[in-house]
Amino acid sequence: MIYDPYFCATFTICFLAILLYRLSIEGYALLMRFAALFHPKARLWVQGRRGLLAQLQAELPGRIKHRPVAWFHAASLGEFEQGRPVIEAFRLQYPEYFIFLTFFSPSGYEVRKNYAGADYVTYLPIDSPTHARQLVQLLQPQIAFFIKYEFWHFYLRELRQNHAVILSFSAIFRPGQLFFKPYGQFYRNILLYFNHLFVQNKESEELLKDAGIQDVTIAGDTRFDRVGQLAEAARKLPEIAAFVGSLPCLIVGSAWEADRAVLVSALSGLSFPIKTIVAPHEIHEADLQRWEQTLPGKTLRYSVYTSPQFDVASLSSYSNLLIDNIGMLSSLYRYGHVAYIGGAFGAGLHNILEAATYGLPVLFGNRNYLKFQEAVDLCSQGGALALPDSEACRAALTELLTDLELRTKRGKINQAYVQAHRGATAAVMKQVEKLLKS
Repeated sequence: MIYDPYFCATFTICFLAILLYRLSIEGYALLMRFAALFHPKARLWVQGRRGLLAQLQAELPGRIKHRPVAWFHAASLGEFEQGRPVIEAFRLQYPEYFIFLTFFSPSGYEVRKNYAGADYVTYLPIDSPTHARQLVQLLQPQIAFFIKYEFWHFYLRELRQNHAVILSFSAIFRPGQLFFKPYGQFYRNILLYFNHLFVQNKESEELLKDAGIQDVTIAGDTRFDRVGQLAEAARKLPEIAAFVGSLPCLIVGSAWEADRAVLVSALSGLSFPIKTIVAPHEIHEADLQRWEQTLPGKTLRYSVYTSPQFDVASLSSYSNLLIDNIGMLSSLYRYGHVAYIGGAFGAGLHNILEAATYGLPVLFGNRNYLKFQEAVDLCSQGGALALPDSEACRAALTELLTDLELRTKRGKINQAYVQAHRGATAAVMKQVEKLLKS
């Protein structure tokens, strides 16, 4: 046997990368078990995986029977909503398939565990050689979809070895990611498992092709299709219309504590009356109480407002409506005039497209929004504003809520932007048809 130092070095690096990957996954699982002692979400994450594979092995064969399987995986609720147009288009085009839907996070699973568009909804067992082999052998999927950021080495490897078609869609890549580092070969190899990657923009395509990944298509972001569907199917909420009345209305979506601090100061400085509807990102009792205690004017909870005991005659005395449930936000925007979207003062901006599709000007913090292409685009076009502080927020609200012409102009920019970017779902489904026929 001839000693090849290059081969030996490459093998050693790959072995160490896989070992590190496994240790990081197992370390995360261990951390979640510890966090479950104190944190409700971590507890759900752990409980949802306890005995999961045994449960799947007992239940799935009788549910699947002899149907072909399509597996969709989403990290959380946002990615699920992003992938929903493809799930529903696939269901429509291939009704004979058994649709298996998995989530990594409780915030996705707990909200959508009864989603009627899938035949079975569950958590994803943590990525390991054993779990991947057992689950893939059980499912025998013909096709698997991973939405946006999901790249699980052992699951993808097992799917590839079992000749499944593997697709990623609505993916977006940036130069700083591990895939494109000199030491990132292990992660670049993960991308080679995919039959095709549908990316959101030209930069992502170029990064992948420079890294040797050739099966790439710029299809855009399926969120545009989803928000278009939401707007078309939005619920009529007469109680919201009654609350707003004839006053200008600010809709606050997915707001965190840092957003609350900015908004409360800005709203306190307004010199004219408005209605404010707040949908916090977290609806824990402590968070709701902080909003109630700090918003200027009287605040009414939605659950109280819609209870039989509420005195409707007192409605006009309330300036703020606090949404204490999940699932209403996308329908609320139709009743607003300006939207403030939370997250950008913290970990990252939440979905601004749901507001934009209704033709609302959009405001958000200026600290963490640059990785969201739609936010960058709409800021440059004038439909959105990234705000540094409460004073800038107050000035923007004053201008937009008192100037109908300006508000309409900026809102139309946003609405046209969403409409122009629809079509990613059709691009994905066109490729799916080719791959399933081949």
